[in-house]
Amino acid sequence: MKNLKRTKQYKECRARFAEVSRRLADLYPGAECALEWRTDASDPADDGWRLLIMGRLSAQCTDARVNIVCRELFAAYPTAQAVADAPIEDLERLVHSCGFFRAKAQNIKDCCRIMVEEYDGRVPADREVLLTFPGVGRKIANLLLGDIYHVPGIVADTHLICIGGRLGAYPTTMKDPHKVERILDMYVEPEEQSDFCHRAVQFGRDFCTSRAPKCEACPLRDICPYAKNEKM
Repeated sequence: MKNLKRTKQYKECRARFAEVSRRLADLYPGAECALEWRTDASDPADDGWRLLIMGRLSAQCTDARVNIVCRELFAAYPTAQAVADAPIEDLERLVHSCGFFRAKAQNIKDCCRIMVEEYDGRVPADREVLLTFPGVGRKIANLLLGDIYHVPGIVADTHLICIGGRLGAYPTTMKDPHKVERILDMYVEPEEQSDFCHRAVQFGRDFCTSRAPKCEACPLRDICPYAKNEKM
């Protein structure tokens, strides 16, 4: 790692991502999670259990679908305690359209039980602890820590993995979220990581789609290696 940081390639990539971060901030100044998890509570930690549930449901499901499903779910079960106590059959019914509904329903019920019994109904502010929760991997853990507690972390979802490769941080064939997280952690400043990831998701939807990127209209095309290779 130390040797890499001395290379011209590393310095160029650092500079590129600094500019990307600046442009995405201009393009999407209100960096927000696409999951509608916040209520009017003054402390985000009061709503953290909702984000944990939505993060788990979003695996192989769109954020838009999760938002729709969770409006009904949270209306029926408005607290972590209520979800922990809910009949599993009812949770399965409510989250059915998110896919893998049996595993997801059991996971969110078990996670809420752990939060209620061990953490006063809140998401613990500890990555290693979160990784012991059923169904919680590094992507969800980093999302929770960033949005609730402002702890730096790269949320390596499919949009970010694709965009990072096209911007030259690693080969475009790389799909390993953990490797992507480690690499982008070198190129995106810690204090910008949470917002950067949210902006990248929106940017991926608007311009840098996986199958048909809109390079000709992209605000990053002049600094993007992928766009240059496509002769845009």
